[in-house]
Amino acid sequence: MQRALNARLSYDDYAAIPSDGKIYQIVDGEVYVTPAPSPRHQHASKRLFVQLLAYFETTGLAQVFYAPIDVILSEHDVTQPDIVVAADPSAITGRGIEAPPVLVVEVLSPSTEKFDRHVKAQRYAAFGVANYWILDPDRLRLECYTNLAGSFVLSTSGEGDARVPVTAFAGLVIDLGVIWAGA
Repeated sequence: MQRALNARLSYDDYAAIPSDGKIYQIVDGEVYVTPAPSPRHQHASKRLFVQLLAYFETTGLAQVFYAPIDVILSEHDVTQPDIVVAADPSAITGRGIEAPPVLVVEVLSPSTEKFDRHVKAQRYAAFGVANYWILDPDRLRLECYTNLAGSFVLSTSGEGDARVPVTAFAGLVIDLGVIWAGA
């Protein structure tokens, strides 16, 4: 494929990237590549996923997806969050989630922290993702952000073995002790 220098990549360019075990994402037309996550990262992600699955899918509020899954926010913005909660069934297509999800969760790794906290967070907020959570296995911390007028504001957080009530979702309490157990 031949491309002009400094051209913004599109979803079609993204879809043409061969599979090589790395994670590719396009943010504002620029490609970002990260290595596969560590076992510790996957353990924490899996344990949070189970809690979200129990809350959202057993109540019928939304569908919960685990990475890898594409979140297509625009022709030039395609990300692969660790966990995605989609409340609008029409946004779930054969390509991925094609509208801002109700919740995006990123589990931090040393190689992705800056990207997740800044670059991706700003794009998610700009595109109207309602809630953005950061799960940090190194600090044993969960940060829950809510989108207010295009910017994320910390709405709740917790560390260690805390039970974290999430104000954005009535009755949802995240048990951090379960997430970190055995990690």
